[in-house]
Amino acid sequence: MDALGLWMFLGAFALIFTGYPVAFALAGTAIVFGLIGLATGQFDALLLRALPDRIFGNMSNFTLLAIPYFVFMGGILGKSGLAEDLLRTAGLLFGRLRGGIAVAVVLVGMLLAATTGVVAATVVTMGLISLPIMLKYGYDKALASGVIVASGTLGQIIPPSVVLVVLGSELGVSVGDLFLGSIVPGLMLGGLYIVYVLIRARLNPALAPAMPAEELNISRGALLKQVARAMVPPLILIFVVLGSIFYGVATATEAGAVGALGAVLLALANRRLTRAALWDVTLSTARLTGFVMFILIGSTAFALVFRALDGDLFMQNLLTTLPGGVIGFLILTNLVIFILGCFLDFFEIAFIVLPLFAPVARELGIDMIWFGILIGINLQTSFLTPPFGFSLFYLRGIAGRALATADIYRGVVPFIAIQLLVLALCMVFPGLTGLRAAGP
Repeated sequence: MDALGLWMFLGAFALIFTGYPVAFALAGTAIVFGLIGLATGQFDALLLRALPDRIFGNMSNFTLLAIPYFVFMGGILGKSGLAEDLLRTAGLLFGRLRGGIAVAVVLVGMLLAATTGVVAATVVTMGLISLPIMLKYGYDKALASGVIVASGTLGQIIPPSVVLVVLGSELGVSVGDLFLGSIVPGLMLGGLYIVYVLIRARLNPALAPAMPAEELNISRGALLKQVARAMVPPLILIFVVLGSIFYGVATATEAGAVGALGAVLLALANRRLTRAALWDVTLSTARLTGFVMFILIGSTAFALVFRALDGDLFMQNLLTTLPGGVIGFLILTNLVIFILGCFLDFFEIAFIVLPLFAPVARELGIDMIWFGILIGINLQTSFLTPPFGFSLFYLRGIAGRALATADIYRGVVPFIAIQLLVLALCMVFPGLTGLRAAGP
């Protein structure tokens, strides 16, 4: 078989790594190699007639409509002061523990993951609020930065997750099933973060001291009132959004619309919804949605030409003959995605790599829900892996001189290891996702 498809794949990545926008890199590669294929007789120009139908099919994808809803919901909740209230309340609850502030950050990260799922807003908000407090009370800079960026990325695996929405669309599986199967892995990640913090604080109390008692001078009644005010509304919103999906009352898209409305009502109840805030959130939602759709259009053109050049058959033959069968394929797939995560955004990885790996997974009889959850856990590491982990940049941007870049990179390594541990456990024990590994 001619290797033109392979050269097309390598050419696209070479162009992407030069810093050229991914959407245009994919579309441009498709045009160049389409012309080469026409000149060599390997590409039929009549296939281009299918491109508009495929693009409009993607634009009318009901599942992808959930993305702007969940992004809008997260943006509105960020403007409502939800994160600030949760962090202050959790700090009062756990401040007496060694490492208690870090534990509070993880728990708040888990709650925000189930309500907002917007990594940038979560990392920036928790960094602005909790980083000065942790440094004030003598927390190790690496540990403090690692906790913030790792907790801020939990929204990529704990539902409702934009990552899982994209994976559901690309793999052709139920987003609700992906949400349900990712709950245990997401809780495992948060739980292991807390265990790691408590162990480090126990072995070396100077790394994460407890807050002074005078800083926690609040009556039990006042504390209970603050807990009810700060934590009950987001828990109700979580139940409404996720419960409607899990009980089959609504699809992920419909639940996202309800969540967006609920976020607006919650912001109104807190008297924190202004016209300027609404405009900012709407604009950022439109930008992110446009970014996703342009990448999707570029990847659609790329996939059409790539398959016409038999590139998909080349990749399929290569991946199905790997030693180790299913396990060998899963190890290679996750290794490739992990390495790409050091350089690319999860949207780019999902739209470029998944169309190549998903058909092979189906041919090997792998449960696609399980496969999607494994990919989702792996994609979460793309926010943390140096040199281009986006969460690292978010924290670096707001930390100023309080943190060195080396502190952030050093602090995130143990949390990347925890994520890979959970990925390995879910790979070895598919029951953790409530699913089986492969078909008969």
